[in-house]
Amino acid sequence: MSTLIELKNVAKSFKSSDGSLRSVLERVDFRLEKGEIVALLGQSGSGKSTLLRIMAGLISADGGDVRYQGQPIFGPAEGVAMVFQSFALFPWLTVQQNVELGLEARGIDPAERADRAERAIDLIGLAGFEGALPRELSGGMRQRVGLARALVMEPAVLLMDEAFSALDVLTGERLRNEILELWTGGEMPTQAMLVVSHNIEEAVMMADRVLIFSSNPGRVRAELPISLPRPRHPDSPEVRALIDEVYSLMTAGAATSAPGQTEEVKPHLSDRLPEADVGRMESLLELLVDEEFKGRADLPQLAEESELTDDELLPLADALQRLGLAQLERGDILITPLGQRYVEGEHEFRREIFGQQLLAHVPLAAFIRHSLEQEEDGELREEPFLKMLEESMDKQEAERVLKVAIEWARYGEVFEYNYHTGMIHLPESDDD
Repeated sequence: MSTLIELKNVAKSFKSSDGSLRSVLERVDFRLEKGEIVALLGQSGSGKSTLLRIMAGLISADGGDVRYQGQPIFGPAEGVAMVFQSFALFPWLTVQQNVELGLEARGIDPAERADRAERAIDLIGLAGFEGALPRELSGGMRQRVGLARALVMEPAVLLMDEAFSALDVLTGERLRNEILELWTGGEMPTQAMLVVSHNIEEAVMMADRVLIFSSNPGRVRAELPISLPRPRHPDSPEVRALIDEVYSLMTAGAATSAPGQTEEVKPHLSDRLPEADVGRMESLLELLVDEEFKGRADLPQLAEESELTDDELLPLADALQRLGLAQLERGDILITPLGQRYVEGEHEFRREIFGQQLLAHVPLAAFIRHSLEQEEDGELREEPFLKMLEESMDKQEAERVLKVAIEWARYGEVFEYNYHTGMIHLPESDDD
């Protein structure tokens, strides 16, 4: 195999609102070889999309070496095309005109670009819709237009940034299978693909290699080669075993120590708290103690039983481990003795345990509580806490993390929040 894209020691930082630099990528090493599909998995905010934009030449790296076919990438790389999650179509242009845009920007003759666009539209199954506007198309059809717009450039490398996540499950699966058929049939001009995904099964079904991306800052921390021939059946023992292995890799670096780990990962004040609703956490614990699982569940099986997506289940599992109510071990989730007591307890007992664990294991919640206790009136505005979080994450992520901390704290009666004024304050019983 020959290398199409190579990254060595790549780093990228962005400026926070206070002007300080926030590291998004650090020491990223990666090679994309001709003839392979690579899937990239990781938490939201880990820098995966930033990495793809660096490979496409849409943004530059701050450090390291980025090369396409041995040459440094400066600006948009001619042999690299990208498909976005959001479709990114111009609503006032027809399907044909949207697909032709890149060719027009390169100065391709109108007759040639019309011919190439028609062939790309036919290839992805939209023949007859050339004159339609995006609003007249379904979500799946709009994403096909985005794919045709990328393929019409005849790229050697196709980068797909969660290209199926905005579609319903069946539409996404159908489009994914059609892309794989085009790939294995040699009908695509593309020589390699890099697919960013949140869906573990999707990654295993598509890829020759699965990379696990870490966060804060982002870097490749694990790699799983897949040698199964295509087409792959999602219910085959081989595929299920690989899915289980990816779950294990995805949960290997969770917030607290797991059995077999020699060193505990210490929680930090600016940890990116997982998007985990308390009600869903409790439902997952209750499902875990049911007769079917008896306190221990294989994560893929639990996802199927709970009808949760990977993007929903993994944050819930992370949150339960952070709070000491469950433990993650080699792709399984185990309820802890405290978690068992929690499930058996009444509502008020659960809230008390939740609050205690929150103060013990989530430094942000403990810091806010301590800060409130130092105030005579027991209240503070949210802005100082947001500003503190923005030193290590962007504004949108800081708002999300604080929102999670507030929701957990309100349930555990650690502190309250006034949604009208933006004030955080001690619970009434603590103010007396």
